[in-house]
Amino acid sequence: MIRFSKPFIPESAYKYTQEVLQSGLLSGDFKFTKLCHTWLQEQIGGKKALLTTSCTHALEMAAILCGVQPGDEVIMPSFTFSSTANAFVLRGATPVFIDVRADTMNMDEKLIEAAITSRTKGIAVVHYAGVGCEMDTITAVALKHGLWIVEDAAQGILASYKSKPLGSFGVFGALSFHETKNFTSGEGGALILNTTEFIERAEVLREKGTNRTKYFRGDVDKYSWTDVGSSYLPSDINAAILYSQLEIAEEMQARRFRAWDFYWEALKQLEAAGWISLPQIPKECSHNAHIFYLKTSDLRERSLLIDHLKSHGISSAFHYVPLHGTLAGKKYGRFAGNDVYTTRESERLLRLPLYAGIEVPELQLVVDSVLGFYKS
Repeated sequence: MIRFSKPFIPESAYKYTQEVLQSGLLSGDFKFTKLCHTWLQEQIGGKKALLTTSCTHALEMAAILCGVQPGDEVIMPSFTFSSTANAFVLRGATPVFIDVRADTMNMDEKLIEAAITSRTKGIAVVHYAGVGCEMDTITAVALKHGLWIVEDAAQGILASYKSKPLGSFGVFGALSFHETKNFTSGEGGALILNTTEFIERAEVLREKGTNRTKYFRGDVDKYSWTDVGSSYLPSDINAAILYSQLEIAEEMQARRFRAWDFYWEALKQLEAAGWISLPQIPKECSHNAHIFYLKTSDLRERSLLIDHLKSHGISSAFHYVPLHGTLAGKKYGRFAGNDVYTTRESERLLRLPLYAGIEVPELQLVVDSVLGFYKS
């Protein structure tokens, strides 16, 4: 069976987790958490990086820090995971969904301005498949209307737009280290703060609303409850697993690109023949080989291809079910404009197995199965 996703665990992960266990310092913000923070700040260039228990929690922290209130509106794509919307719905805001571009599956930057109302407070940008949104246009619209930008860069680590790292454009960036991502701590994420203004409050929110972080730095002689917050701080065990991968990030990325390029070269003949569509990477974007997808002609064909791959022992996946068509999406949000591409393109998209440890023989089996499907 060829799994859809499989975490790549270096030998050092066992050494580092053992080190944490032996130290007796199992909670967060110790050695490996700090090492991860330093690595993220160096790679992304934010003013501060804070590991969180998930990208979902990083987005929730961003919503609080942005001061989202009931009645506010936040513009975002409908083609995204529920976490993007939930973070703002939990603060009482309304997600305003707009259509995506068919080429990148990112929000159509040309539709943002028409979706702005007197209640619009911000734009939640989602960089699908580690391919950057058109950030020049989005940033210009945000500045013109006084809106903040939060980047859902769950899939965007080590990817860039015009050589600037994803996660560094908005007031906040949110990363994911879920098991399916390029680098993983099992469950986990990070909040990237791109301005110093919110650092102190972010530390408080992350520590259950207390100034415990200042206490550990020696800035205060005791800590107490000072603000709202929750338990957004992961264990140093999670950080140790993550750091074992971050320190060999170049090697892991090379493995992913090998798989991504293999699929591209092998399947471009099907695209040339008009059977499928392959990912499009705008010239100003550098992706991170997070996802390799193809698009079938329609939903029925995708379902048949999934079954065909499964019969050959190959797991594949699709996402997302557009949020505006879901039960919660209809209850909490609304769609601005027309759904020209979101539903149609989401029903065509199929993700192939891709992870750092996948080997060429496995990639060849996947390719042969896809080619065999269309040959038949």
